Amino acid sequence: MTRPPTAAQRRVIDAADPVTGRLRGTESQLAALVKRELAFRHPRPPHDHFLTPAGHRVREETATAAASAPEAAEPAREPARESSGVFAARVGGEEGIDTGPSRIREVHSAWQGLLELRRMTNPHGVVDRPCAWERTHLVQAAALALEAAGHRPAGADTEGYRVRATPQPEAVAVRGPDAGALRECAATLEQAGWQVGEHAEPRTGARYLLASPRRT
Repeated sequence: MTRPPTAAQRRVIDAADPVTGRLRGTESQLAALVKRELAFRHPRPPHDHFLTPAGHRVREETATAAASAPEAAEPAREPARESSGVFAARVGGEEGIDTGPSRIREVHSAWQGLLELRRMTNPHGVVDRPCAWERTHLVQAAALALEAAGHRPAGADTEGYRVRATPQPEAVAVRGPDAGALRECAATLEQAGWQVGEHAEPRTGARYLLASPRRT
């Protein structure tokens, strides 16, 4: 990419599906993004266009800049609200956890989109193990697998799972309210293509899971 995308191209990038990176735009806009190596045209019908890793970086840079801008600059935009169109899996600890029908539909759609992303980007189109996007978004990917399977995330004052980053490469820590919930989370992650081991905190003895995306 020799120069930044135009304002119109940025709008197309910003409107991409947050999980799959699927794009919507005019043929000329999509072709221009492909030329800049910010998007690619899928070889299989219906030949949709998707963001490349470089395109995802542009999208994330825009989102980061918007989140750090003063509220007065654009008071109508609230990234945390579902109405913003930006999906985020619940990692646990958020306030105002929504478990209603609209949230369930949104999570189901995101999970199906992730499975499609696996099919498109994994060798031989396998969907039983995580893809490259999940390896660069470990916490969100693990949390989505748990939420899509019906596990309840912890709220500000309620019990549930919590997914957190760890110092280990390609590993997240998952904590639950009790041993039974932890075992159920482990089973869900293993079914979703993660390697899972149970460990104990050295000082407290509290049990937690260490999960990594499976490669084979």
